[in-house]
Amino acid sequence: MEKAFTSPYELRSRLGGTLDAATIAGYDPDAFEELFRTPPALHRFPAAMAKRVQELGRIIAAEYGGDASAVWAGVSSGSDLIARLSKLPGFGAQKAAIFAALLGKQLGVQPAGWREAASPFGEDGVYRSVADVVDDASLAKVRSYKQQMKAAAKAK
Repeated sequence: MEKAFTSPYELRSRLGGTLDAATIAGYDPDAFEELFRTPPALHRFPAAMAKRVQELGRIIAAEYGGDASAVWAGVSSGSDLIARLSKLPGFGAQKAAIFAALLGKQLGVQPAGWREAASPFGEDGVYRSVADVVDDASLAKVRSYKQQMKAAAKAK
């Protein structure tokens, strides 16, 4: 989890201090992939993630005026939020729900029905995902939950 949240910071450093969507979208694809491959690699699948991030940059630049927060700004409902998130590259149903829960729980993006749309990650008091991580104690709870889920799946 930590790697997922430190890689954007590292990418910003490698891009000269910016995460501007248009800059990312316009970057030479081979050079952009090299930014992901340079040790320490930004992802365990650097080529695939570089392509995904560059496509995300194109979408944010073209459809949202370069403002990532415009993806969720003004959504009318939780299902609208999930629909917008699901259109982004790499955002399947689960990742869209987790991100919607993170927006609701930590950034106050709470359109009508957001908890239901983000289910089960929108629930309070259950530590299931990054949406619930705010400190070391909550991180430990999420890790414990994930270990329990893996053990249960393995036992089947």
